[in-house]
Amino acid sequence: MPDRFAAHASSLDAPADTAFAIAPNDASDLAETTRALYIGSTGSVAVTMAAGGDVTFANLPGGTILPVRLRRVRATGTTATGLVGLL
Repeated sequence: MPDRFAAHASSLDAPADTAFAIAPNDASDLAETTRALYIGSTGSVAVTMAAGGDVTFANLPGGTILPVRLRRVRATGTTATGLVGLL
């Protein structure tokens, strides 16, 4: 299938073109820093931001896409499920 956008540079505000499932973990960083995070079901997500610093995004509705660069999604404090890292 042709991709007419393949030659264009991808920026942080461009649509994601790669995704991976995230299993929250208190001890390990993600394989790659995300461009955004998709939340599959309602809940809270405790994260470590790409530049450092921990924060919890509380009461997120399912189907939300957070445009945040993350290096870790922590198990402690995360109640949302169906998390997908967008790159």
